[in-house]
Amino acid sequence: MTPVKPPRQSAVTSFAAPAGEHWIEALDNGTHVLIRPLQAKDRQRERAFIERLSPQSRHFRFLCQIKEPGEAMLDQLMAVDQDRQTAFVALAHVDGELQEVGISRYAACASRDECECAVTVLDRWQHHGLGRLLLKHLIEHARAKGFRQMYSIDSAANQAMRDMAKAAGFSTTIDPDDPSQVIHRLALS
Repeated sequence: MTPVKPPRQSAVTSFAAPAGEHWIEALDNGTHVLIRPLQAKDRQRERAFIERLSPQSRHFRFLCQIKEPGEAMLDQLMAVDQDRQTAFVALAHVDGELQEVGISRYAACASRDECECAVTVLDRWQHHGLGRLLLKHLIEHARAKGFRQMYSIDSAANQAMRDMAKAAGFSTTIDPDDPSQVIHRLALS
């Protein structure tokens, strides 16, 4: 099956400039996305994003199979303070609607100098550099907040994440508690 390419953007100015920190980034295929911190108003976009993921992508993200996100899961995903819990969304105009097409996030661990991260990109937007851009912003933010290490626990079958983690300088080991998973680690200092 041939992957569907993301629609090309006609102009960068099609995005309304939100208040605060944001970036308009070009993907490898020339498509532009708006990347900004997750906001409370994104709750329904986050729900729709998860529902648009293929079953495999949902499994890779949550390490279990979910059909649709419940309210408790959405509450947890939306609970960000942009300090100890951070998330950046990538938004693009698709079929006349501003949709979430990717997200990166981290959550601080009990050790206070380490955070766990995740990057998820809508299936038809994968392989165009969006995950790499989202991870770059997440790493820069975590460094600025004083974290010394970032890690991600992923399915060993998630080759795209393994490739992205390697390109970003993460080291990868088999999860000692579950050989079907790997742990990617990156020193931030």
